[in-house]
Amino acid sequence: MTSYKSTPLFGGALICDLPANFADVSTLRQVPDNQEVWIDKDGFTSIIFDITERVGGKGSSPELDGRAMTTHLEEMVGDDADRVKVWNTTPTQFSRLDEEIPAYTLIATQAPKPSAEKERTVPDFTAIIMTLVRLERESTDMLITINVPHIKGEYNEEEVDLELGRQGKLIGDAVDYAAKIWETFKVKDWGLFVEV
Repeated sequence: MTSYKSTPLFGGALICDLPANFADVSTLRQVPDNQEVWIDKDGFTSIIFDITERVGGKGSSPELDGRAMTTHLEEMVGDDADRVKVWNTTPTQFSRLDEEIPAYTLIATQAPKPSAEKERTVPDFTAIIMTLVRLERESTDMLITINVPHIKGEYNEEEVDLELGRQGKLIGDAVDYAAKIWETFKVKDWGLFVEV
C-alpha cells in the first residue's frame, strides 16, 4: 500500500498528496520555474507538474479541449509522436477545484526509438498518464504527467496488455497516484498563474 504525504508545490501555491517515496528533482538538478518534477526513489516513475500557456480559443468543449490535449501531448513527445498510442481519454473531476474547471486525463504509451543495439536501460515502452486542467480565467493550462518507463526485468511482461485492458502493477500504481492527486490537489495562491 502506497503511503502519501501532503506536498507543497511551487513554493506552497499549490498542494497535493504525492507518494512518500518520491523525491523533488530540483534538489538534484535545475528544473524550469514553470515545472515541479518528482521521481520515485525506488523506481523510474516521475510525476511532472507543468504550468503552460493556455492552448486554443475561448470557452471549453470536449472538441476544443481535446485539441488542446493533443497539442500538449505532441509538444511533450516532440518528434516521437509517431511512436505514441493513446489508449483512452476521459473527463476528470478534481475534488478540491471548482467543478466548472474542465479537466481531462489520457493514458498513452510511447515506444522507444529503434536503435541498432538494445541498451539495457532503454525502456520497452513508457506509459504516460497526462491530466490537463484548463484554467481559462488564468489563460493557463496545467499539465500533470506521470511517466512510467517499463524496463525489461523491472516489470512482469505477462501482466501488461493494454489492448486487453491489463495495465500491470506499474501503470496501476501510477493510476492510483493520479487519482490521489485529483482528490487532494488544491490551489492556495491563484497569483501563481500570473507570475509564471
